[in-house]
Amino acid sequence: MKSKMLFQGYDENFILNKIVSLPKLNEEQINDVVRDKDGNDIIKYINYSLQLSATHKFPFYTATNINGLLFKKVPRKDNWRNDERVEGYQWGKELYSAPKSNFDRGHMTKREDVQWGETIGIALNAADSTFYYTNAVPQHKDLNRDIWRSLEDYILHTETKQNELRVCVFTGPVLSRSNPYFVTPIDDKQIHIPSLFWKVVIFQKEDGNLYRVGFMMSQNKLLSKNAIIEELESDNELFMQFDDADTYQVNISLIEDITGLEIPKAIDSYSDERSLKLILKEIDIDPDLESDSIGYKLGFSLENIVL
Repeated sequence: MKSKMLFQGYDENFILNKIVSLPKLNEEQINDVVRDKDGNDIIKYINYSLQLSATHKFPFYTATNINGLLFKKVPRKDNWRNDERVEGYQWGKELYSAPKSNFDRGHMTKREDVQWGETIGIALNAADSTFYYTNAVPQHKDLNRDIWRSLEDYILHTETKQNELRVCVFTGPVLSRSNPYFVTPIDDKQIHIPSLFWKVVIFQKEDGNLYRVGFMMSQNKLLSKNAIIEELESDNELFMQFDDADTYQVNISLIEDITGLEIPKAIDSYSDERSLKLILKEIDIDPDLESDSIGYKLGFSLENIVL
């Protein structure tokens, strides 16, 4: 009973006078979605919710409300654990401590994004609620700690917190049977490690309208260089290409096509007519780039994000 009171989850009425619904699953995903012990297919936490894939044991997406005005600074305390409501449908210690698991427990909903509320206690509990394995997907440390984190910090601190905004953020891995296998089987099962990650931010401008922007990043080269994944088949060659690390912003329609999800409607403030293959090449991260160089490139790109 206690968890039901605390875990109110994502609020679609969070942006005043507007409705931002959850992403919609396609038919195949609906048949694959996990239901908790009470029959709910939307798993709620504090200030965020998610839907899980039974096949992959990773989230299709997480949906987060961020309140820049009520953001609180609280100490970090890692407390990763299984969510008993969906036992058996999440990868826990058995994955992240396995041989060759040289990757992080990558938060889909960022800890700091939900770290808000009327009191420090609420913000602290919200941050703690992001440490369920249902909210984790394997991410190479150079993606999780540098590139991806820089994007998330920009959204939270540079835009939402400074401008005291209310925004809705949807994040997830691209779940696909085309994703490469982790080199170490878990419980005699081969696990597809997500190669691509996406993020959509929906916010309100001064004109009162809702706008949305989308981002995508790849960790293929990072995982491959560290021998974390098996080599991809030739028909997935486009996932292994790399051209330039500057471009991260993509059309929402691309995210929908790749994920199979329907993202809530809003005005698109970005358009790119390039081919799918070229975009995927440009979002892959070069493992040979130094961290400072990656941060510099990302910072330059973020200054030019179309918001």
